[in-house]
Amino acid sequence: MSRLYANTATMSEIGALFGTPATDAVVPTRTVEGGPGLAVMQSAAGRALKQMTWGFTRVTTEMAIRNEPPQRLGLLADLTNPMWKKVVVDTRYRCLIPLTHFANPAGDAGSKTRTWFSVEGEPLLAWAGFCRNTPEFGPVFAGMTMTANDAVMPYNDRMPVLLAADEHERWLQSSIQDVIGFQFRSPMDACRMIVEHTADRWRSDAPPPSGRPQLALI
Repeated sequence: MSRLYANTATMSEIGALFGTPATDAVVPTRTVEGGPGLAVMQSAAGRALKQMTWGFTRVTTEMAIRNEPPQRLGLLADLTNPMWKKVVVDTRYRCLIPLTHFANPAGDAGSKTRTWFSVEGEPLLAWAGFCRNTPEFGPVFAGMTMTANDAVMPYNDRMPVLLAADEHERWLQSSIQDVIGFQFRSPMDACRMIVEHTADRWRSDAPPPSGRPQLALI
């Protein structure tokens, strides 16, 4: 999966789907790795919507030796990696990432355009994620990926782990066995995906075509 997604929903729509109270957080319409996004967390007091930045801290041994600054890691593709041992087991680090579309590049290097993906009949989606507080970047989140379906595969072999509304609570509170099951289950049917090809350059700020009318009403 690429490191770009969009959220063209309103705060009231997010609150209605995720059961979060009103907040002063701003809905970022476009999120890239290292940029601001929203995450829904669960605590004893209930669910809360928080603004964080996308990407855990990544520092390799070689980077430390060369005294290089930490990088971002926004996608979790291999839960068996020891670096995720604490995060994936403890439910305190689970979150839901609200989004309406995710993107992949298409075309040749230097002239890549954006192709957007969403789900028919589901204007707002939940991406299975993890969050934590880091000394380098403060509160951060990352999303779990899985094998792509046939609609996404021509552009990328990975896609977000998207959760149905009745799976939200299970994701936030479930065991590590369930977490692994979410990642390695079959992806949603390709026929459910809406694929929007655009002429927008990959690094542009243009929103998804299907999100533009909604944005005009906000």
